[in-house]
Amino acid sequence: MSGGRRSGLGWAGLAALAGLLQALSVAPTPQPGLQILAWALWVWSLQGASPQQAALRGFSFGWAWLSSSLWWIFISLNSYGHLPAVASAAAVGLLTAFLALFPMLAALGYVRSGFSGFAFWALLSELGRATLLGGFPWAAPGYAHVDGPLSILAPWIGVHGLGFLAVAWSAFLVAQRKRWRSAAGAVVIGLTLVVALPPTWTAPITQALSVDFTQPSGTLRVALLQSNVMQDEKFDLDHIDAVLDWHAEQLQNIKADLIVTPETAIPLLPQLLPTGWWERLAASFEPSAAGSRHALIGMPLGNRRQGYSNAVVGLGGGAAAGTYRYDKYHLLPFGEFVPFGFRWFVELLQIPLGDFNRGVLAAPSFTVGQERIGPSICVEDLYGEEMASRFMAASTAPTMLASLSNLAWFGPTVALDQHLHIARMRALEMQRPFLHATNTGASAFIDHRGVVQQQVPRQTRAVLEGWVQGRTGVTPFARWAGRWGLIPLGLLAILGLGFIRLRQRRGAKC
Repeated sequence: MSGGRRSGLGWAGLAALAGLLQALSVAPTPQPGLQILAWALWVWSLQGASPQQAALRGFSFGWAWLSSSLWWIFISLNSYGHLPAVASAAAVGLLTAFLALFPMLAALGYVRSGFSGFAFWALLSELGRATLLGGFPWAAPGYAHVDGPLSILAPWIGVHGLGFLAVAWSAFLVAQRKRWRSAAGAVVIGLTLVVALPPTWTAPITQALSVDFTQPSGTLRVALLQSNVMQDEKFDLDHIDAVLDWHAEQLQNIKADLIVTPETAIPLLPQLLPTGWWERLAASFEPSAAGSRHALIGMPLGNRRQGYSNAVVGLGGGAAAGTYRYDKYHLLPFGEFVPFGFRWFVELLQIPLGDFNRGVLAAPSFTVGQERIGPSICVEDLYGEEMASRFMAASTAPTMLASLSNLAWFGPTVALDQHLHIARMRALEMQRPFLHATNTGASAFIDHRGVVQQQVPRQTRAVLEGWVQGRTGVTPFARWAGRWGLIPLGLLAILGLGFIRLRQRRGAKC
């Protein structure tokens, strides 16, 4: 009996190792082969398991994967939220334990269905994690394939579709394990090695097979500001003047068509800024003989009566100061809105501006010359299906995407790498250049194929300047996800499981 328990714990340990490998496959460097290996190990650990064993192994995999991917949330709670270390660790542990329930349910479904349809169960699990209670699909399996051969399918099926294909291949490898020595097995292993090779080796193949659904439009001279303001200084009265002075100097003097700041680069409401500061800044963007300059500036807006929003203000082009405004749509629980029943928890934290109004989903773009810039704030670029809603009409769709983020909450951690790969995936899905403006890094220009063209060192104060070419046209993913969100992928999973169940019943009758 004790030997059986040890064996069961050993399989749970293997599942946990697989979860850790999944986390490493996404960041700091995407590793397609490691991701396929991770899921193959997990599927292998589930073979012959009872429902109870499957639940343990599924939870072990999910918790190891997600706690290894999201541990940096501890920094925001402990260092900047002033929550005690034990309570911060417990909060992260509870969050990742909740998220681990999704792969646990996938494992249970797989075992209870007679060890069939694993990829469909995994897809349902990930869609649940991406949507339930607002969703938090950070470190999804598909991000491991932002480089490599499967990336050519991103404009068709998106990150969750890529994850589904990769997981299906992992499960197929396990199912073929008894045939690895045959000719068919050699072909399977050979194809796996092609996907698993370092992306730099397969780059020529990837480029040759890529299909462009978009066409070049115009070009803009763009500057991204990386202010490198530490989070504990951002709202400190002793540092605000220096923060405002640096941003005012850059915004007023940089000669670019478009300047993009990080999220809440200006940490004060307009009415709380020094007298005349905002008016002088806006005046510097009035058209002149030298041309028209524009800026997207991250700052809070609102008042006590109407409520507050995490916003982006657009200046330039001859419009009245502050005419263009983008309010963040996808708010973070606890950081930007308080879930029902959790006001007591937020009161333990000392993070200002923690309860915002929500913007609109398909927000209009900011026009710079002939180009249309589609802004997003912080983790909004995690939700490709929401971003796709802006592409319903090709004539008004953004020609460039811009993300204004502040990851100083999480220090110099792997969160910066993860977020950069998220932005790269959105660029691939929409086939749009991506302007990734962050406070502490990684500020970068990403082209329409998800390749980083330029970036500045992290944890430094810098300005990144360069020419960026816009794109017009709509990808298949943007077209279907903009209309129906993730519903088509959900239907695929349900229909796939239904088809497998039907075949099982027909087989039983025979």
